[in-house]
Amino acid sequence: MARGDKPYRVYRGGRTKGRVPLQRRAQEAPPREPRPARRVAPPVSAPPPVRRRRAWGRVIGTTLLLLLALVVAWALGSYFAAAKALDGANKRLGAVTLDEQRGLMVANPSTILLLGTDHGPGAGRQGARRSDSIMLVRTDPARGRTSFLSIPRDLRVDVPDHGFQKINAAYQFGGANLALRTIRGFTGLKINHVVVVDFRNFERLIDALGGVTVDVKAPIVSNRFDCPYANAARCRSWSGWRFAKGSQRMSGRRALIYSRVRENRLDPSDNDLTRGERQQQVVRAIADAVTSPKTLVKMPWLADDLIAPLATDLTGGQLAELAWVKLRSGNTLRCRLGGSPSSFGGESYIVSSEENRNVLLMFLGVSAPQPPPPGSGLFGPGCV
Repeated sequence: MARGDKPYRVYRGGRTKGRVPLQRRAQEAPPREPRPARRVAPPVSAPPPVRRRRAWGRVIGTTLLLLLALVVAWALGSYFAAAKALDGANKRLGAVTLDEQRGLMVANPSTILLLGTDHGPGAGRQGARRSDSIMLVRTDPARGRTSFLSIPRDLRVDVPDHGFQKINAAYQFGGANLALRTIRGFTGLKINHVVVVDFRNFERLIDALGGVTVDVKAPIVSNRFDCPYANAARCRSWSGWRFAKGSQRMSGRRALIYSRVRENRLDPSDNDLTRGERQQQVVRAIADAVTSPKTLVKMPWLADDLIAPLATDLTGGQLAELAWVKLRSGNTLRCRLGGSPSSFGGESYIVSSEENRNVLLMFLGVSAPQPPPPGSGLFGPGCV
């Protein structure tokens, strides 16, 4: 700086207040670089409430364990209740000769003989011990199919040690054992299990289920049997049992009457075979009701009522297997044996048809099901 230069300026108004920067310093100062943008850290989320999550986990785990314990307790209760009731049913059946069941029923075919005895309280049946209904049921888990084979009670067959008789007479002559021998000899089928239903307690079984739903195919007005009135004069004027067409809920009494109708005055073609089809309907309705969730839930308390009308060789485990097979069954095959009506010694019979052999093959699943051939009459055999 020259000696005469001064680091300030003099204005007319006087000296500026404050510090005046030197010109040289201002020139020598380097330019300022722009500051980098400030990075803003992302917001830090609060840690999850560990304690609350663990508390909910304990609640859910405890609830699931309790539900599992209830299901196990119910299953055990159902099994032991059914097993206890079946012990009495096994004793009622007595000794019978059956074909061995190969493997579990849930994985292997089984053939079961169903016999309905007619020695109920109705007039004329007190001393009778004939099998009022005869049916074979075959379960086929591999195909998901259940097959029903209805056998006319008037079918003429050779009853061992008794000659040619109506097939339903075998039960009266020798009980379930002779009935098994007769049906096995006539059909050539292996029978693994047997169930005898006593119609005296048939109503009790259905009422314990809360009734069954049956689809009546055509209206029915039956002949006069099992009059519901105590007054004889009123029974003489009574027209018979009536069933309207369509699906309907039936009590035990009503279902029993429906399965017993032998004559429909509205349809002259109704016969013993169509009666067998009605019995199949009731049997299927009972099977549906027994395997329904509602019944299974109440099984520990219903087992005695459900088993009371039965005499069978089935065990508790096998009954559970049958229920499982029924639940998984996707289709149903309905078959019937038949023949032509005839008379021997003044008594009416049904003489077996040659077509019955083919029906048995259909029942076994060896051949495709075919309906009764045209012109085979009211008692034509076939499957649908």
